[in-house]
Amino acid sequence: MEATKKRPVSNALGLAVLGLLIETPMHPHAMAATLRERGQDRAFKVTTGSLYDVVRALERAGWIEARETIKVGARPERTVYQHTELGRAEFGRWVEELIRVPAAEYPKFLSAVGYLGALGPGGATAALRERATRLRATLEEYRREHGELLASGKVPRLFVIEVEYALRMQEAELGWIEEIAADIETGRLTWPHTEEEEGR
Repeated sequence: MEATKKRPVSNALGLAVLGLLIETPMHPHAMAATLRERGQDRAFKVTTGSLYDVVRALERAGWIEARETIKVGARPERTVYQHTELGRAEFGRWVEELIRVPAAEYPKFLSAVGYLGALGPGGATAALRERATRLRATLEEYRREHGELLASGKVPRLFVIEVEYALRMQEAELGWIEEIAADIETGRLTWPHTEEEEGR
């Protein structure tokens, strides 16, 4: 496969901005509000500073352009952006590449799992069980919010389908954690004896 060229904007938040502008022209404040309303701020790190930085980068790259500046009441002026022809084409290429080509990702949890043995059986079980409790609470909240958003009819399912993927990934993680914790408790996953233990 041909090596992909380096994009002038590669921040995932840029992908979110381009995705929103496919739907309708928007100003950055509305972009942030829409991402949060849809729960997409869980997939993209959204801060006011980072959003404006990405918008400026996309504009410099020629992928988006200012359409108009609006002023409502006493609020500051806001610039509404829209896609350029180049931006639409680049957005499609970017999405297609991310879906077609698996990329190495480095989640922090995966890094820590490699050293689970350092906690000892009791500590490892306790840590895993606590993570499982937190994951269950998060999953419940995500399911509720996603269900309410779809039921409201404000957003088509396709526009928030990444939430379903995130839920499946968390469900899989929860299942694995519970399985490993149970294996430790039943002795199916054993800890090797250390030299210190053997010397006692």
